Amino acid sequence: MSFVFGLMQSGMMQLGKLVNPVTGKIEKNLAAAQSTIDLLRMLREKTSGNLDKAENDLLNNAISTLQLNYVDEVEHTSAQGPTSDNANDSSRASEGHQSAHTQQ
Repeated sequence: MSFVFGLMQSGMMQLGKLVNPVTGKIEKNLAAAQSTIDLLRMLREKTSGNLDKAENDLLNNAISTLQLNYVDEVEHTSAQGPTSDNANDSSRASEGHQSAHTQQ
């Protein structure tokens, strides 16, 4: 459970929702956040049927929370327009997120 919680915190930092404790700064990397979401989704798929209710709920909550915040950040970045390479990365990640989401 602490592994999932750690991935969720990493994802929130990658989305710019939490301060990076090492740098003390808000840093946004949407491509890395998308990879973290994909990793959690793969973990859910591979552990299906092997988790107790609390573990399953934590994993589903982590995925849902990160996905909702990811969409919020992509929309926010799109509204501002591409201003950096990271913004370009986010639109590519958004496309990957949309295709991964529609495959469910």
